[in-house]
Amino acid sequence: MKKLLGVVFLGAGLTLAAGCSKTPTDQNSAQADGKELKTVVLGSDGSDTDVWRYIATLPATKEAGIKLDVKNMPDYVAMNKATAAGEIDVNAFQSYNYLSAYNTQSKDKLVPIATTYIEPMGIYSSKYKKIDQIPNNATIAIPNDTSNEARSLSLLKAAGLIQLKDGFDPIHGDLKDITANPKHLQLKPIPMATAVRVMGDVDAIALGNTLAMEGGLNVLKDALFYEPVNQSTKLNINLLVTSDAKKNDPTLQKLAPIYHSEEVKKFIADRFGGTKIDVNKPISYLTENQQ
Repeated sequence: MKKLLGVVFLGAGLTLAAGCSKTPTDQNSAQADGKELKTVVLGSDGSDTDVWRYIATLPATKEAGIKLDVKNMPDYVAMNKATAAGEIDVNAFQSYNYLSAYNTQSKDKLVPIATTYIEPMGIYSSKYKKIDQIPNNATIAIPNDTSNEARSLSLLKAAGLIQLKDGFDPIHGDLKDITANPKHLQLKPIPMATAVRVMGDVDAIALGNTLAMEGGLNVLKDALFYEPVNQSTKLNINLLVTSDAKKNDPTLQKLAPIYHSEEVKKFIADRFGGTKIDVNKPISYLTENQQ
């Protein structure tokens, strides 16, 4: 779906206008049918950008008094920094795990305001058809950013390929936490920007669904194994995220109900083949009953 501050995903970041004394929602408004619309600048990436651009066209968005300006930003760190700086109002791309890792490693403290969906991480291979066909000493590529590395290790454990220490940290856990590797697998952290291109150079790869879809893969059909969607993986739920200063902005609070509308759920189901599973839960759900 990070080592976090050093990773650039899928290309260069979007250059945003700077030097303005007002935030986007302060300086922009539009008139439609006699009603003033407040411009909300939303950063996203890949397939999520498609979803939010669709939402921008909906009558419900206009009726909520919102003119949604969606920016595609492949550089995740730059997107979070732009959110913290107020250059964009809200972003929609990251899981709770990714956000937690970012907030730990950055002076920018961002705040989740709503859940959106979860999509399973999968193990893919161009050489093997089943997980038990992966041979001894195989090379498996995993993400090299903090939270996705931890997530991929949990995935490999769920697939029966490795064992992890008791109390494994699902956000900051790393290769040192492996306690058993019976097939002597060679786990190779790589930047996810290169993931799909290097599939043929490794025996298997742990890959988030957004990148998998951009490579023409469907996690439910093409993965040798994919993570279950249950309490054990709820920290991988994706979010709407904003700055602390805007966490109570009433305009931003209107976005989640639109996202979870039946119209949008149908669009997502039709477009993405069931790989994005709607999650409409309070933020408190993500941390309750955590040890």
